[in-house]
Amino acid sequence: MDFFKKKKKEETGLPVLQTGMRENVHPFYEIERYTPLMDHEDRLYSALREAVPIIDAALDKIVRLIGSFKIECSKRSVENDLNRFLRNVRVGGFNHGINSFLSVYLSQLLTYGTAVGEIVPSGDGREIYSIINVPLKNIELSYADNKIDTLVSLGGIGKERIVLPYQELILVSALNPDPGCLKGNSLLKGLPFVSGILLKIYNTLGVNWERVGNIRFAVTYRPSGDGDRAMSRQRASQIAQEWSKAMRDDKNVSDFVSVGDVSIKVIGADNQILDSEIPVRQMLEQIIAKLSIPPFLLGLSWSTTERMSSQQADILTSELEYYRGILDGVIRKICDVWLQIKGISQDYEIVWNNINLQDEVELAQARLYNAQALKIEQEQGEENDE
Repeated sequence: MDFFKKKKKEETGLPVLQTGMRENVHPFYEIERYTPLMDHEDRLYSALREAVPIIDAALDKIVRLIGSFKIECSKRSVENDLNRFLRNVRVGGFNHGINSFLSVYLSQLLTYGTAVGEIVPSGDGREIYSIINVPLKNIELSYADNKIDTLVSLGGIGKERIVLPYQELILVSALNPDPGCLKGNSLLKGLPFVSGILLKIYNTLGVNWERVGNIRFAVTYRPSGDGDRAMSRQRASQIAQEWSKAMRDDKNVSDFVSVGDVSIKVIGADNQILDSEIPVRQMLEQIIAKLSIPPFLLGLSWSTTERMSSQQADILTSELEYYRGILDGVIRKICDVWLQIKGISQDYEIVWNNINLQDEVELAQARLYNAQALKIEQEQGEENDE
């Protein structure tokens, strides 16, 4: 590859990270059409994951249910070396293994609609030193001169925009991008309005229960005669002091004794708290429908039949297969770079594990039914020939 030919043979050193922060070289930079990957919507999606636990749990479930994979190729030695590299590759500063990288990469893709990573070769260009998950804060996308290819740049507010020199080492994925747009759409798109209503209900519930749990009293003193009216101010002040003293005594039960027409009522006791079960469930149904996660996986005990649960599991399986297809391109690019570094020309296949045991049982039953149907068709064909 070109980025290895440019290096002198005697040069050795530490790997260089292209997407790292760089100082501003010049206060002015060329104004071109570009797509910044971090905007206000992305901060909103991060806040949604923090504010609504069911959204965060659903995205984590999707990431964990993706499962693992292995590489298969005709040469057993290449297959073993490539799988060993994927199991042990450094990810960031502490983690190892391609699964650690893909978990963060997919979580970033689902949350923001776009995910970026970088392959960092070693100083001598003979190994892949690390694979990095890149934050979207300073990454920008733009079209190349042919208006088809995408260029990844490093920039930001007040920073010079620098097109990264080795585009073949950058990993970029977009989730359902709109035509003509470089940035993908977040899986959480369309949920801010519904989540806002849900949070408003939760906040109102908290306020109402705080009022009910920490009740307030209204003490009313009504003077009965002229003498009471003349001393009403002093008596009202005395009643207030004694009532406050009785309420402050938390450890012991205190009695409040008064003379005259005094009434005590609980503030808000006559008001009925609105039932939140139905509106909360309606909002949660909208959220779960958008995330395509069966309710029982999120701990929601909604009434459902066994057939319905099986159909929901099938829908989730198709969603996971779609996300696996997106990750296939990322995995293939990492493997291609490793093979090129090693000077190996070898075809390979990415084989994912079955998502769960239920899928294996259903696949076995489907193969059995197909075999039985084929046998019956062959027997009927032989009878017709006779």
